[in-house]
Amino acid sequence: MNRDIFVKLLQQRQFKAVRSILDVMNEVDIASLLSELEDKELALAFRLIPKDKAAEVFANMDSSMQSSLVEIFTEKELKELLDDLYMDDTVDILEELPANLVSRILDAVSPDARVKINELLNYPDDSAGSIMTTEYVDLRQTMTVAQSMAHIKKTGIHKETIYTCYVTERRKLIGTVSAKELMTEDDDMLIRDLMETKIISVRTHTDKEDVAQLFRKYDLIAIPVLDEDDLLVGIVTFDDAMDVMVEEATEDITKMAAINPSEKPYFATSVFAHAKNRIPWLLILMFTSIITGNIITKYENAFAAIPLLVAFIPMLMDTGGNCGSQSSTLIIRGIALGEIRFRDIFRVIFKEFRISLIVGLVLSAANGVRILIQYRNAELALVIMLSLIFTVIISKMIGCILPLLAKRAGLDPAIMASPLITTLVDICSILIYFNVATVLFHL
Repeated sequence: MNRDIFVKLLQQRQFKAVRSILDVMNEVDIASLLSELEDKELALAFRLIPKDKAAEVFANMDSSMQSSLVEIFTEKELKELLDDLYMDDTVDILEELPANLVSRILDAVSPDARVKINELLNYPDDSAGSIMTTEYVDLRQTMTVAQSMAHIKKTGIHKETIYTCYVTERRKLIGTVSAKELMTEDDDMLIRDLMETKIISVRTHTDKEDVAQLFRKYDLIAIPVLDEDDLLVGIVTFDDAMDVMVEEATEDITKMAAINPSEKPYFATSVFAHAKNRIPWLLILMFTSIITGNIITKYENAFAAIPLLVAFIPMLMDTGGNCGSQSSTLIIRGIALGEIRFRDIFRVIFKEFRISLIVGLVLSAANGVRILIQYRNAELALVIMLSLIFTVIISKMIGCILPLLAKRAGLDPAIMASPLITTLVDICSILIYFNVATVLFHL
């Protein structure tokens, strides 16, 4: 939908046309369209959204839009909206809003909902409890399929998902049953004869990234969350797991680029905040590179004897950095997907060593031929070829070992990515190059 046309319809107060447009649009697309409006237009357009879509649209807005609307809403409007929001979406919104607006929202919800919200807010930010919802369908094992279907019809409208139902006894989870099974089995069949008792579950304090990995591994729609007493307290749904995956991937990408992570979108982050997030790592890397300069200065006599040596420094440093980055990227990805663990470190080293030998021989042969053709200097070609082989081997070893060591130390492996690897490899490649040149040229 074209923003200008939509705004024009709002300004001309053609509300029937605006409502008809919003009625056929997807909730996510409506949130995206409304993000381009001014606050005054935003409030007017939101009030024209069909009631059955309003809560979902609100949940898909960014925190600044939600804050603007909460400030504008009347108490009645706020209560109606919160009544339609799922519990986990309400908690997500509260975590992003200023304290004064949080108080206003908590005042608008029912006492029971307030208790559940406060419980969810008390879980650690990186835990399964922080992303779970308490709105799930629970059944009893003594129910028949017909009774279960009647129960779902009565309560399902208020639940986040009905595709998987949870069989409980005194709040203990004893089985699960899918909506598909309920719809295809005989009405008089008991749930105890239908339920699956082999259940994949997590604890309230399980890391939310580990929860997201379980969704990917087992192709789950939802996963139950148990407390310390093995009581069912909520479920994590697929959409929340996807949000975690996006959040973790974004964090890893920023760390791999030597930027401190930010939860705000690019345009919502101020210029000063962007600079503040980038400067610390740039300072560290800049001062680390001084070591490279000192090494080059130490071998200035070699330059004086054979000035041509300087011409190959950028090629060696870039090649080493690229090789290290390739290895670290693959290892970080493997760690993130659970394919590589610290116990695999020697397998990884052996594999990367063999890869580095092949890569080093190919690159050194290509450069050796070029130098022989261009400079007709076999001794120089040998120096560059040996330097390249050793540089590739060392860089790939650094690239594969550092992320695993970071994981072992409880750090995010993503910090051991391209910028840091490149800086370390630069130092190693210069040391290798000048030591090889010094030996072979007898400098």
